[in-house]
Amino acid sequence: MLAPIVFSLVVGSLSPAGAEDSLREAVECHPRQGLPNFIAKAEAGETVRVAYLGGSITAAPGWRVQSRDWLAERYPNATIEEIHAAIGGTGSGLGVFRLQQDALRHQPDLLFVEFAVNDGGVAPERIHQSMEGIVRQTWAADPNIDICFLYTLTKQMLGDLQAGKMPRAASAMEVLADHYQIPSIHFGVEVARLESAGELVFQAPKPADFQATPMVFSTDGVHPHVETGHRVYTETIVRSWPAISKASGSAKAHELKQPLRDDNWQGAKMVPITPEMLSGAWQKLDSNDGLAKRFQRNMSVLYQAKEPGAAIEFTFNGINAGVFDLLGPDGGQVRIELDGKQQTRNRIDGYCTYHRMATLNLGSDLMPGRHTVRIELTPAELDKREILFERNQADIDQKPEKYQGHTWYASSLMLIGNLE
Repeated sequence: MLAPIVFSLVVGSLSPAGAEDSLREAVECHPRQGLPNFIAKAEAGETVRVAYLGGSITAAPGWRVQSRDWLAERYPNATIEEIHAAIGGTGSGLGVFRLQQDALRHQPDLLFVEFAVNDGGVAPERIHQSMEGIVRQTWAADPNIDICFLYTLTKQMLGDLQAGKMPRAASAMEVLADHYQIPSIHFGVEVARLESAGELVFQAPKPADFQATPMVFSTDGVHPHVETGHRVYTETIVRSWPAISKASGSAKAHELKQPLRDDNWQGAKMVPITPEMLSGAWQKLDSNDGLAKRFQRNMSVLYQAKEPGAAIEFTFNGINAGVFDLLGPDGGQVRIELDGKQQTRNRIDGYCTYHRMATLNLGSDLMPGRHTVRIELTPAELDKREILFERNQADIDQKPEKYQGHTWYASSLMLIGNLE
């Protein structure tokens, strides 16, 4: 899912003055304190669970599947189980809210975290808040879970890497990796080297023969081909593993030391929407519904607003609120009222020839305290052809019925705070 990734790239190109001063040296692997608990269990031939938390690059059947298979080869007496916790087009700002539901409740031994691309346009301070929230939630739940940060890249990030620097998002994440002594692997260092040497073309039409040289890394400048780019990513893990193993030492619980930021998002969580919050015409979609079935791995419950006036209302004590929802071609407009102040948001955007998971941000960095929220589907008839990007307008011309609805699909509340 390209939409939020492309947006991040556009925003990410507008780096603030002096941002290059904070870029870290481009190092392929920082072993730090390694992965002691995972490696000890794997070497002992036990069952170990690996959670993959990330965006579309991790969701693809590439380095996630390849690394799982390699771990099974590396530790033949162990049973390697995968926890698929990746959602395309999303970054750590959603990852910290869905961490418990998508990863921690499955009791992983190792958590891979991959958000360097989708966080490419996010301010470093916000990355610190969400990524530190991921670390602290994990070790508060189980201090024996090992964590490893993985950094992917886009074509726009090649310049920094070839100049010997990590791009901005990875550099921000390295601050936390240092603070908590979490190992990190940068997939882009080798990619940048191969590209400079003429052995890799980062963006080109899909080749007829993936064995041809130079290898074609991707078609869109973001998503690697499973046969080439993802293989380079996996080989980077393999190459980094001996150093990480050496640094690991004996199994031990990780220390949840003083936070880097007091305003980190350790308290981020998903809260189920309940019928008591709903007014107007809503339908809870059952497992036979196409959308509910498609998104059930991440959205255990999905409600659809059936007509204008359908609303969600709740009150919470906290500092941040949002809704985990869907954007799509039948999306309408919602009116948000937060503490008496109103704004409207469309639940369709320029990419919406399909449905995808998204977040409706209601308020970040609110003053601590009590907040009231009402979100209502409006009767506004949107000019959806005008909303779609020009390259997608042919879809509405050919399939107008797909865009006729004006609805809203909501799954869960995203809160830093507590419901009243």
